[in-house]
Formats: sequence, structure tokens, C-alpha cells
Amino acid sequence: MKPESLGGIIHSYQRYDPQNFPSPTQPPPDLVSPAFEHMLAYGDMDELTEEQLANAVKLDINQIAGLGPTLESLRKMLEERKRKILETYETTKVVKEAAKAFEQQAATTHAPKEHAESLRRAVKDEQLRELERLWYRAGGERSKFARELLKLVDKLGEKYQIDELAGKYEFTGRESLTVEEGLAVKEELETIDRLLKQLEEAKKNAQVALIDLSEMSQFASEEQMGELDRLQQQVEQLLQRMAEEQGLEKSGRGYKMTPKAYRIFQGRLLEQIFSQLQASRSGRHQGPIVGEGAVELPTTKDYEFGDSVAQMDIVQSMMNAIVRGGPQVPLRMKAEDIVIHRTKNNPKCATAVLMDMSGSMGHGGQYINVKRMALALDGLIRKEYPGDFLQFIEMASFAKPVHPSGIAALMPKPVTIFNPVVRLRADMSRPEISESDVPPHFTNIQHALQLGRQFLTTRDTPNRQMVLITDGLPTAHFEGSHLYLLYPSDQKTEQATMREALLCQREGIVINIFLLSSWSQSEEDIRFAHRLAETTKGRVFFTAGRDLDRFVVWDYVNRRKSIIS
Repeated sequence: MKPESLGGIIHSYQRYDPQNFPSPTQPPPDLVSPAFEHMLAYGDMDELTEEQLANAVKLDINQIAGLGPTLESLRKMLEERKRKILETYETTKVVKEAAKAFEQQAATTHAPKEHAESLRRAVKDEQLRELERLWYRAGGERSKFARELLKLVDKLGEKYQIDELAGKYEFTGRESLTVEEGLAVKEELETIDRLLKQLEEAKKNAQVALIDLSEMSQFASEEQMGELDRLQQQVEQLLQRMAEEQGLEKSGRGYKMTPKAYRIFQGRLLEQIFSQLQASRSGRHQGPIVGEGAVELPTTKDYEFGDSVAQMDIVQSMMNAIVRGGPQVPLRMKAEDIVIHRTKNNPKCATAVLMDMSGSMGHGGQYINVKRMALALDGLIRKEYPGDFLQFIEMASFAKPVHPSGIAALMPKPVTIFNPVVRLRADMSRPEISESDVPPHFTNIQHALQLGRQFLTTRDTPNRQMVLITDGLPTAHFEGSHLYLLYPSDQKTEQATMREALLCQREGIVINIFLLSSWSQSEEDIRFAHRLAETTKGRVFFTAGRDLDRFVVWDYVNRRKSIIS
């Protein structure tokens, strides 16, 4: 055999397409992102079943040897079977037969006088629902009329299905069908359509697990089923291996996300966010500030009086002394020999992120965007500014600190009161009242600001800020131990919130507000946001949807640049 023919034989045997198979260096499919998107949407589902993971992941069909040809051969086999059925039968006669069977059954169904008119109308209009309602009025199976109605309902149901068969498929054959045969043909054709759709999805995403093997076995040969089963196991093994590589740990009920998966997802979020920066706005790496810094830069400068020798470039300084004075012992170094590393200052910044998780955040999936933003910001600070302080706070009827690991599980609070006007007060100092007794879905910005201020005032940096993410006015506040829940928003709540903002202003804390668009948002929501931000010389950003993470991260980077410069 000629050597040049071996490649063709190998490709044919393994069912590779010799012109289209994946590069061994291409990156693996992203399993982490769809898993996290699933968790962001459903909160407490931190474990994915194998089926859920398969539905979420987009695999390249070329990564599975022989999968493409196998799916294509199955598709051709099913389409050939469908073509033969359509070219064999005609449906004109069976449609008439089904209609005649219904008419004959209606003629032999005798209704009591009080139900005769209802039966006549239902038969004339061929209304299956009216016949079922008439059966209940007739007393169920206890009467002869009701038992006759069951037969009539059955005949009308068959007529519906035969009419659907004739309207849905284009038959070109000459062989007639009985009603029973027509129903069987309809079921077979619909099964073929389902399998063709499953094969099409599997061809796009290599989702072999979605193919119904029991239905496929009705049409495929044993050899084809064996090959499909082998490929299905191969895909499952590939998914399991890639899941483990990307931080999805196999557990008893499915796949659990580990800290490694969190880091991978955060990194991909940041990569996506910063890839949207225009070239003119790509100044992500701030310029150096020369002086007493902590981070040494590769550039150096000559020593000047007042410079710290802690940043001296020892090797270069010694080389200068040797060049000037020659190789002598002891080496005598002068001021002009000394070279100092340039450094950059890296001042700390303390940030509290107040995340609205009230009932209104469930509209349009706004809470998902808030959680995605929080994970991106946490990833940015861990990677780029590890010395910064970041605290997340969940905000609803109460404000609570949230660890970064708990962000993905946050969900908007369920609405428990639907009255157009709510005026409630709860004394939280009473031992018989707990948080579980209070409607959870209100918006307590005052309490969130208070909690954020307590976290930030203890930080040893003058650069303190709050990032408040909400979709509207506050509807809850504290006065001492009394919690007020007031909807629509009341002046008392707004005033209590503004007083807390003034306390933040005294501590030098800036409040930046990211106002999400909402179906119920009004001019008053916008005016209040501006008043709250202006109190602390902050700003209001108007954003919505997937833009939230991009705006918050960009603003944080720009603020760090302004602090340094």
C-alpha cells in the first residue's frame, strides 16, 4: 500500500472529516459561564445535574470523533423513512371516514330533554370542550347518556387528529388509510420530526444526551444504536473531564462549583468587560507616580537628595562605581553612582456595594445583572487592587453583609403584600418579633447606608465610597428600633435616608448611585437619586441590563486613576 494513501484510510476508519477537524491547541468549551449564569438566575441551585450541564454547554461537534457522520447518517435514515411514508399514503379518504364516524356516533347518542340543545350545538360546532362540560352536567359515568358522550368525545378527538395529519403533512401517495392506521402514521411522523429536531440540536452543540434513544431504536439498526450509545458515553466523559478542569466538582447530585470556577468566571467577565473599551479609552494601566511608593518599576533615575535608598538599584549602582573607580577592594561608592528605582504609589480605596434585592428587582431579571456586576467587581479588585477593601451589602427590608461566595445565591425577596398603599410599623426590640415576621420585599436604603458607613469608617484610608445599585425610591427606614414600611415612598423615609447620607458625607464617604431602569420608575425616583448623590459629591449613573457590570467596573478603574493622579 502506498504511504500517501494511509491518511485517507485513517480518516475513513475513524470517521474524521480530513478538511475540518479541531486544532489540538484550541481552547476547551466554556463550561463555567453557563453554569454560573444558571446559578445567577436560580440562586440556590449551586449544583447542576449532568443533563442541565449538557443543556448549557456548547460543544464543538468536531471534538467528538465520528459524531458528525453518525448524526448525518441517522438524519438521512429518518428523512428517507418520512419520505417513503408521504409518498405511499393519501389522506382524503381517511378524513371523510373520520368525519363520518363522528356523525354516526352523534346520531346514535340520545340526550335527555334538558341536554338536547347543548348536545346539538356541540355536535354542530364540533366543540370537544362543550362535550366534556356536558358530560359533567350529565352526572358522569352514572348515566347512559354520559357513557354515550364518552364514545362521541373519542370519535371527535380522532377526527381532530386526522384533520391535523392531513393539514400538517403533504401526502402524495395513493394508498388509503383507515382511521386507526392514520393515527399510527401520525404518531410515527411526529416521532420522526422530534428525532430530527434532536439530531439538529446535537449537530449544533454535540448534545447527544438529548437524543431519545428509545424512540430512535424504532428506526435505527443495532449497529447505529451501538455507535450512538458509544458516542453518548464519550461526550459524557468529555464533559466530566472538562468540568473538573474548569472547577466544577462532581458530587452526589451533579456538579458543584468550586472557588476555582468562581475565579475563572470572574476572569472571563473582566475580559469581556475590558474588551469593549475603545482604543482611546483603554488607559487601564495608570501612569507611575514617582516618589515613596511600594511597587518598583523597571525604569530608574539618578539619586537625588531626599530619595530613599530602600529603592536603590544595587546591581546598577555597583556597576557604576566599578566603571568609575575600577575593580578595587573595598569598593567605594559615591552619590553620583547611585541609581534609584522609580516607583508608583498605590493608595488604598475602600468600597461598600449596596445591592438592591427588593421585590421589584425580579422584574426583567435585574437581580441577575446586579450579581454579575458584583462578581466582576470582586474579581477586578482581587486581581488588580488586592490592597483595597470591598464589602457587599444586600438591601431589602433589612440590610445584611454578604460574603463574595454568597453573591451568586442571592435572590430578590418575594412580594407578600399586594395592597396599593402600605403603612406598617414594627418594633424590632420586642423579643416576639423577628425578621421572618416582617414583609421582606421593601427597600431600606437608610439601613444599607448605615451598615456601609460602619464598615467604611474603620478603614485607614481617606478614599471611601459607596456604590448604591437600586431601581427606585426607598420604601423602608428605621427610627430607633422601629422599622417603618411605607409604600408608596413617604417623606419620612426619604428624610431618614438623607440624614444617613449626611452622616456619610461627614465621614468623607462618596455615594455613587447606579439607577436601574424600571417599569415603575418616575421623575421623583430620579430627583431623589440626584439629591442623595449630591449630598456626598457623588454621581448618578443611568444604566440597565448587561451594561451594569461594565459601567460599575469602568467607574471603579477611573476612580482609582483619579485617586492616584
